[in-house]
Amino acid sequence: MPSFDVVSQVDVQEVRNAVDQASREVGTRYDFKDTDTKITLGASEVTVESSTEDRLKAAQDVLKEKLVRRKVSLKSVAWGNLQQVGGGRYRAVNGLNQGLDAESAREISKHIRESGLKVQASINGDLVRVSGKKRDDLQDVIESLRSLDYKLPLQYINYRE
Repeated sequence: MPSFDVVSQVDVQEVRNAVDQASREVGTRYDFKDTDTKITLGASEVTVESSTEDRLKAAQDVLKEKLVRRKVSLKSVAWGNLQQVGGGRYRAVNGLNQGLDAESAREISKHIRESGLKVQASINGDLVRVSGKKRDDLQDVIESLRSLDYKLPLQYINYRE
């Protein structure tokens, strides 16, 4: 029976490259001079820190530009709130959305069931497996999910005949 998996993955290497590029640009641009602005990549988050709120927002814009240029969806980053930390500095911790959480998987599964197509959707951890008798039905499900404009970037992998 033909099937495919719906997942939400982030290419961490591309995120690392974008963070490195943004960090280099922030270090060399004149408008960031003497602001001690830093962009660092943690295990599952990107931290942006600067001396003023304005420079922090500008550094996040640089990061967004680099992510888009490296074809990383901005939906894959949970943009954090600006926080004032000690010494008059500002910080924003932006999380990386890896995998589908249980609520998102249920929403996607519900959307597939409500589509009226003759397919089955089952939740397996952080992915949703969709199977059906006809390939055309599976392609219609993919088309339906693409038109949904979901809050997370969705990929369709492991297409099997």
